[in-house]
Amino acid sequence: MAKFDPDIVREFYANAWPTKEGVQDMRSWVRGQWIPFDADALSQFLRDPLVLEEGQECEFSQRRNRADGFDDEAIAQLLCIPGQDFARTVAGRRVQIMRTNMTTLTQIWMTLLLSNVLPNDHNSDLPLSKCQLVYAILTWMSVHVAQLIADAIYLFAGMPPTKHPLDPDKSNRALGFPG
Repeated sequence: MAKFDPDIVREFYANAWPTKEGVQDMRSWVRGQWIPFDADALSQFLRDPLVLEEGQECEFSQRRNRADGFDDEAIAQLLCIPGQDFARTVAGRRVQIMRTNMTTLTQIWMTLLLSNVLPNDHNSDLPLSKCQLVYAILTWMSVHVAQLIADAIYLFAGMPPTKHPLDPDKSNRALGFPG
């Protein structure tokens, strides 16, 4: 038995568009009614215990938005097995941690996050931005999960479809947040 109805999920994403130019409208028209997917609606659905005042950010968002935000060296020490580090670009910039270089705890959190919180079509590596999230969780920073999910749905809904390599009439993208 399917855990979700793919037709309803497709309708949700097909109709999750901004209703006014420049307005981040986080709702979709599904089966004749508006379905909100903003952080407040998702917090209520998830029964998220994090309560923030108007304009307040969780510790993770505060840190992420600061110029000196996260220390990549500290992230590598916590998330990687001893002697391992981020994969780097040719210019030496840290970009991701490969699964084989992660501690077991990091691999567990990566799988949970990439399967349930911020879906991804693969989980063989953890990009820097998601390394920062795992680091925040493991160092007990507050994280507004509902806001992360709302932002991810909004971005996913606005992405142009990718074409299937064999059938150009089909999309090659998996359904984000199908449940």
